[in-house]
Amino acid sequence: MTTPQISFEFFPPQSLEASFRLWDTVHTLSPLGPRFVSVTYGAGGTTRELTRDAVATLHKTSGLNVAAHLTCVNATREETLAIADTFAEAGVTDIVALRGDPPKGQGAFRPHPGGFGNSVELIEALADTGRFTIRVGAYPDIHPDAAHDTADVDWLKRKLDAGADEALTQFFFEAETFFRFRDACEKAGIDKPITPGILPIENWKGARRFAKMCGTKIPAWVENAFDKAERDGREDLLATAICTELCSDLIEGGVDKLHFYTLNRPELTRDVCHALGIVPKVTLQNVA
Repeated sequence: MTTPQISFEFFPPQSLEASFRLWDTVHTLSPLGPRFVSVTYGAGGTTRELTRDAVATLHKTSGLNVAAHLTCVNATREETLAIADTFAEAGVTDIVALRGDPPKGQGAFRPHPGGFGNSVELIEALADTGRFTIRVGAYPDIHPDAAHDTADVDWLKRKLDAGADEALTQFFFEAETFFRFRDACEKAGIDKPITPGILPIENWKGARRFAKMCGTKIPAWVENAFDKAERDGREDLLATAICTELCSDLIEGGVDKLHFYTLNRPELTRDVCHALGIVPKVTLQNVA
């Protein structure tokens, strides 16, 4: 089995305890040699400054290639591009460009009066600067806001045509879900890389809630397996086995890159990577 390239997503800390957890996560996973790591925005742009600070600190201290998330939410075009400029001036030229989730309680996404109307407009503006490598989101299962069954493929093509370099998918539970999406993208003329997003399930109740929010289909066998594993106290063992099998199936199907949503809890991601033959390559130094 071919050893894939990997990348990791982190979220910015909002407390001292969370800061320690982030650094523990970085220390645990960075020896695996990720091609990049990304740092998220909170819903409604609520962690904008925390994201900026975490990105700058990781870039300065970790030696990792850091990608910053950037969204269209709650900011004018000028403010959003000023944030991008701040990232570039700090040496961070990788951006994950997203529409973003609306603020809590708002319901559907509504553009800021002076802001970008959608992710395509944001991507075009970032691409026009010539300063960034741009990654975008993709949805193998139908996004809750999708107007029709093929809307997610259509939107992804628009985003890539606007100047994005690579797509990172939302998580899913079965390899066939990704393969069907990949085939549909190829049929639509998409030829840029599409990297599957992987969620190691540290907490089944949380993963199930997140899946329902973002439109990820939960197969009955997954529900049944976790219900039984919870009764037997074997959730971690099941989660490792399911995630490792999913990754193996993807690799056998020609996937050479995987993007892990770590939730700043690195142990399961590390164990899955080890099971795939991904061994420590570098030692992280000089992290305060």
